[in-house]
Amino acid sequence: MKLLSARHHGYVDYAVVVVLALAPLALRFEPAPTAVCYVAAVAHLVVTLLSDQPLGAARKIPFSVHGALETSLAAVLLASPWLFGFSAEIASRTFFVVIGLALVLAALGTNYSAGAASRQERYDRYDR
Repeated sequence: MKLLSARHHGYVDYAVVVVLALAPLALRFEPAPTAVCYVAAVAHLVVTLLSDQPLGAARKIPFSVHGALETSLAAVLLASPWLFGFSAEIASRTFFVVIGLALVLAALGTNYSAGAASRQERYDRYDR
């Protein structure tokens, strides 16, 4: 059973972008984790805006592709402390593991194919 609808998943997506963008300032990250946070925030924002979901702006990327990209981002975020050499920094390592696990849980809790086969048109502005 999937818990998040496409609309609710969109809210989670935008919340993740805000958290990624504000974490370096709030947690006083060093330059490497700060750069990873900002790149991840921009990438996630672009994918969310281009996704075919109720809160997407351009709706060019199918929602199932959005799910695959988001799962990939979660894996990169989970591995980034070791990939980019800041695993000794406890605050940034913990943040990246937690945000990566949160994205994995969001991906597991979302039905990325719900409604796609049953609707003929893309979502309109009012989710009809």
